[in-house]
Amino acid sequence: MSSSPQAIDQVEFLPRPSGKADGKHHIVIVGAGIIGVCTAYYLTRHPSFDSSTHHITVLESKRVAGGASGKAGGLLATWAFPQQIVPLSFQLHQELSDEYDGENQWDYRRLTTVSIEADVQNVSDLVDKEDSASNKSTNSRSHTLATRKKSCETTTSNKKKRCAKTSRSDRTGSGDDDDDENDSDDESDDEDLEPVETAPSNTVDAGAGSDSDEIQESCGMNSSSVPQSSELPQDLNWIRTQLVRDWSSLGGTDSTAQVHPYKFTYFILHEAMKTGAVDLILGKVNEIKYNDMGCASGVSYIPTSEEFEGKSDEVETLDAQQVVLAMGPWTSRLLPDCPISGLRAHSITIKPSTGTVSPYAIFTELKIGRNNYFSPEMYARKDEVYVCGEGDTLVELPETSDAVEVVREKCDELYHYVSKLSPNLSRGHILKRQACYLPVLNVPTSSGPLVGETNLEGLYLASGHSCWGINNAPGTGKIMSELLLDGAATSADISALDPGLYFDASVLE
Repeated sequence: MSSSPQAIDQVEFLPRPSGKADGKHHIVIVGAGIIGVCTAYYLTRHPSFDSSTHHITVLESKRVAGGASGKAGGLLATWAFPQQIVPLSFQLHQELSDEYDGENQWDYRRLTTVSIEADVQNVSDLVDKEDSASNKSTNSRSHTLATRKKSCETTTSNKKKRCAKTSRSDRTGSGDDDDDENDSDDESDDEDLEPVETAPSNTVDAGAGSDSDEIQESCGMNSSSVPQSSELPQDLNWIRTQLVRDWSSLGGTDSTAQVHPYKFTYFILHEAMKTGAVDLILGKVNEIKYNDMGCASGVSYIPTSEEFEGKSDEVETLDAQQVVLAMGPWTSRLLPDCPISGLRAHSITIKPSTGTVSPYAIFTELKIGRNNYFSPEMYARKDEVYVCGEGDTLVELPETSDAVEVVREKCDELYHYVSKLSPNLSRGHILKRQACYLPVLNVPTSSGPLVGETNLEGLYLASGHSCWGINNAPGTGKIMSELLLDGAATSADISALDPGLYFDASVLE
């Protein structure tokens, strides 16, 4: 039975410990991203967990899902990594959706994933502008076709000018064949250029429908000039098929699904906190506390709620029997020897012109120049399309997720190229520009994550999930609950993910 979506962002942060943990087995989880939240949730569902004898405190520096957990694509796949966790986690995602009506609560759904290679280097920005104008016109189909022909002719003319300038640059030893940014289309710039024979422009508008063949002909294109490939799935109707050079299926509805990460994280946290056994404290962890035996005995933190603003010297302590670090790329700030770093990734969300598009996740390789390629990923959600690009390490990891620098140009570049591939996106508009840091494990023998107890008793790690954190969060949470309350993982063999294999947690400098 479906239910109304639960309000998100409505969680209660405490400025300091509530006192509920006094006299109980206390577990502190540092980080309120999806990994920390799922760990808290599955602890409260563990058969050995008793709220009268156990208590959980989740410590978060700024906001729930403030990092990658709130800005990821939310793709779920059985072919993700590591395979020690993936099958378990994929099944748990389905079970959670069945139990809590995930379709309505956090937009859970099965979908199809494909890989597409396309050539967008000759797609003119004029195509959609002209096409949009023609769609508003009440004239006949012949007028619409004439408008599109004019667009193609304009593009062909512009390309001739670019080719002429490139020819002259080549002769003088300067210029870049693939750089059109500084080219001017003023006729006066071309008066002294020698005539250059050019090929017809391959600019195409896939939104032309039944006019497609006539448009190709008007642009100087024919069946021999457009590479032929297997047709895309019929319901993948928001891609310019004429630009596609090759494609393949990566997974169907039996092996791929998606969630809205931000909604999912908040919902699962709500469910954990409903038990009354979970506190959420706003504070930036300062250091891990150890007892005389060298075992983890809690953490100290600097409160970051509004009432402590300007009081940076205020330090609170949380005593605990077990400490779990679910800090993503910030893990090495507390454990310097831990080989986890941050990879910045930009993303945008787009409102399509049609409101919705068919449920596909699309991995692309777009040819944007003679030897240049761009590989954005596109995930169709219920009411928007999420697009992300390749990561970078140009800016060092900031102190908190709120301080992540978003480069507008990188976000606009994503929109620029995916709009060439999709008329639905080019006629839509950007809803959000954002960036986050993915936690990457820097060891040659493993792709991560690191899950389990470190070489220091009582100190546990659940981090380094790279781009598959959302996918593997339920599995990680369930395994962590077993490690914390049973002393061993029984749902999966995670021996290869043991943190002790990769670093020494006792190294503090």
